[in-house]
Amino acid sequence: MPNSVPAVDVSAIPADATLLDVREQDEWDAGHAPTARHIPMGELVERLGELPADGQVYVICRSGGRSARVTQYLNGNGWDAVNVDGGMQVWSALGQPVVSETGSEPQVI
Repeated sequence: MPNSVPAVDVSAIPADATLLDVREQDEWDAGHAPTARHIPMGELVERLGELPADGQVYVICRSGGRSARVTQYLNGNGWDAVNVDGGMQVWSALGQPVVSETGSEPQVI
């Protein structure tokens, strides 16, 4: 992705941040950050009204590619969005909390 996409390390995300997970439903179900909002990338345009109009939105996916594209889109349409470097893979590797919707041990897929 172009260098113009603002990004942040997982460790720099504020505890009260709006974290937007743009992965697919099966990825979300397997494991996600407990406080994240889930809007799959393919549903973003029709669900923009679910995002806060003010404050930063931290966008996360599995590794950072999809979230970088969503970050660019949001910033081009009036939001203040930041891509989470390394995505859920880094989130999990750093020991950040991950929960599952399946009843199984949470995992990042």
